[in-house]
Amino acid sequence: MGLSAEILAEFDACLEAARDAGEVEPTAMTVATRASSDGVSARTVLLKHHDERGFVFYTNLDSNKGRQLAAVPEAALVFHWKTIQRQVLVEGSVEQVTDDEADAYFASRPRGSQLGAWASDQSQPLKSRAELLKRVVAAEARYFGRAVPRPPRWSGFRVLPRMVEFWNGKDSRLHDRFRYTLDAGAWKKQRLNP
Repeated sequence: MGLSAEILAEFDACLEAARDAGEVEPTAMTVATRASSDGVSARTVLLKHHDERGFVFYTNLDSNKGRQLAAVPEAALVFHWKTIQRQVLVEGSVEQVTDDEADAYFASRPRGSQLGAWASDQSQPLKSRAELLKRVVAAEARYFGRAVPRPPRWSGFRVLPRMVEFWNGKDSRLHDRFRYTLDAGAWKKQRLNP
């Protein structure tokens, strides 16, 4: 079952409030992943799409997060908007987006970002910055005068929530917290102590 209209409306209200408050990067989220041999790791990425199906971000499939998500398709997300004193936590399983979704998003990216996706072996050791820039020049030459296709190693992941928690900061640390949990195909809402 996908996200309820109530959860989506609450998330959208938070995101809009963060934008209105001038949050520098309102779609920034921390993604935590794990793999049996690598332990747990976290990094900040940008949310690129969300709907009733879940929360989508894109990456190199050979990156640390790509390999970890392939091994253990589970993730946690944290959105923290300091300017509005709000936070959203998401936990769930992960699936790769369709090729059509990945192709459409890749085509919308700036050309420099598209070329960078071909040039960068994300998360892998790099001898020098000059080496990376040389690969960018080679990609520019390869695709000169034509559209840059999506590299096969580049795609997106959708986090399919089973838990979404909203935290609203309040004075005296008496924060307002409530959690939605997917249980037997239905979302249940529960208020939490701060």
